[in-house]
Amino acid sequence: MRTTPILARTALALGLALSGVAHAELPVEKEGQVTLPFPPEPHRAYVVDVEFMNMIATRVTVVDPDNKRMLGMLSTGGMAPMVPSRDQKTLFTADTYWSRYVRGTRTDMLTAWDSSTLSPLWEVEIPAKRANSITERYALNTSSDDRFVYVYNFTPATSVTVVDVKAQKVTSEVDISGCILNYPVGARRFASLCGNGSLQVVTLDDAGKEVSRHQTPMFDPNQVKMVERAVAKGETYYFTTTEGVIHPVDLSGDKPKFLPTWSLVSDEEKKAGWAPGGWQMMALAPKLDRLYVLMHPDHKPMNWEDPSNTIWVFDLKTGKKTGTLEAPGLMWSMHATNDDAPLLLAGTVTGDLEVFDLKSGKHTGTMTGIAKTPTQVLSH
Repeated sequence: MRTTPILARTALALGLALSGVAHAELPVEKEGQVTLPFPPEPHRAYVVDVEFMNMIATRVTVVDPDNKRMLGMLSTGGMAPMVPSRDQKTLFTADTYWSRYVRGTRTDMLTAWDSSTLSPLWEVEIPAKRANSITERYALNTSSDDRFVYVYNFTPATSVTVVDVKAQKVTSEVDISGCILNYPVGARRFASLCGNGSLQVVTLDDAGKEVSRHQTPMFDPNQVKMVERAVAKGETYYFTTTEGVIHPVDLSGDKPKFLPTWSLVSDEEKKAGWAPGGWQMMALAPKLDRLYVLMHPDHKPMNWEDPSNTIWVFDLKTGKKTGTLEAPGLMWSMHATNDDAPLLLAGTVTGDLEVFDLKSGKHTGTMTGIAKTPTQVLSH
């Protein structure tokens, strides 16, 4: 083939152009920086996703449920619980990492994240024994003044690691043998639920060291199947049994005050098979004085954690059922926001988020594909 002058000039020009591209200095791309408003919107929520098919890494998806938008994401360690600080500035996660990703040397960290930028602020190495399990609300908590973070450990011996947020260091490890979790009480106390049916309360000093503890009998573990996933209004915690009996406990005094129990179900409803179920099966809207409970009509002793399409609404003062909420998804883990116009947010077993306006009692929509396995929903 004969090369014409036009083809030759075109080829030469194209070669020079490509040569220039190959050697040109391209600008360095910068990662996008999330900056969310502070203080956070009242309905901003955090969906913890442990991802059952992996469990090596956990995601926390940040969402705006009013506008059905995803705002950002934290990438954390395997099966990592999360809790927002009381002052709304920080998010804490208790992370586990392995030197070879799925094996090797284990390192546990408490990580503090900026709630606006979703970037890590600091981290503290903690004893490599924090509970690696499906995340629970009371596996990681803060004192009421945000001075201390409490990390629940399970090896299977149980203890609580106390981290001083101000000093950014571990101050102590509190043995809670025979008991589980940490339910924060004020600035320097936390409670744990014990296998012998008692409630244990530990008091710390300002250095984060234990100064006293006491146990108070609460229920007969041979007769009562108590669920540890309580909800709280102030320093009053509401526990339920698998059969649907609410056990309120006021922890504001020197000793626990066990308030009168009441049932979620009538005798007829119980005979029909109605009982609570799910993972985080209860939510509480403090400004409305209402309790929300996932309920299903086919209760069996071994399937009480099953999800449901149905939520029952109770007046917290009277214990009376006042309504029912329903959604298309099978809900498993719930949370109600703390503001005057609260939303109920419920993660489903398929990874969606059902959204309810609690003042109107209406289901306002579904955020699809928010997570793979949403085990916790939280807000400020």
